[in-house]
Amino acid sequence: MSIRVLIVDDQVLVRTGFRRILEGEADIDVVGEAGTGEEAFDLTIELEPDVVLMDIRMPRMDGIEATERLLTSADAPDTNILMLTTLDLEEYVYDALQAGARGFLLKDSPPEELTAAVRIIARGDAVLSPTITKRLIEELTRRPRRVDTARFDGLTGRERDVLRLVAQGYANAEIAEQLFISEATVKTHVSHVFAKLEVRDRSQAIVLAYESGLIEPGSIEI
Repeated sequence: MSIRVLIVDDQVLVRTGFRRILEGEADIDVVGEAGTGEEAFDLTIELEPDVVLMDIRMPRMDGIEATERLLTSADAPDTNILMLTTLDLEEYVYDALQAGARGFLLKDSPPEELTAAVRIIARGDAVLSPTITKRLIEELTRRPRRVDTARFDGLTGRERDVLRLVAQGYANAEIAEQLFISEATVKTHVSHVFAKLEVRDRSQAIVLAYESGLIEPGSIEI
């Protein structure tokens, strides 16, 4: 079955560009467009897309507020939000993740990254590029944090090592190289970490690791 996508951006040219890219893929179906957060909310309920490409900065209701409304509304379908952003909006990354977004895509990303991101988000996984991860970490290290590591007591030593590397933005292959283990083993550890911490993806794990004091600001390179 095709992946149903709703494109949300207040600029018509941006929506048109994304539509042309996505409609060239056999497994992706653009079911609608919206120019405001209010339209995004209404059309998501009406069209039930699998993925919503959501612009952050829009008049009246921005993408973060629209995302939060959609993911907390009893009337909204089960959908996945992929935020559209630019590098000058990194301060919104944290708030968007807290609202429930699955990931971020830079507006000037190549077409193949857009289509890949849509497929990943449709599976329920997260998309967080190294550039965006760095911005997120920088934002987290500036915020006041609560020191509460009790939530991590159920993790093994190796799972803590994996989580610390995930929180630094390393991909599974890079973690495997760092820890001298196979990538398949890393994937298993990551799955166990997510289950034990009750987080759905890497972005939530990163936020939790920093907010809860597992990683101290300045203790790693970013």
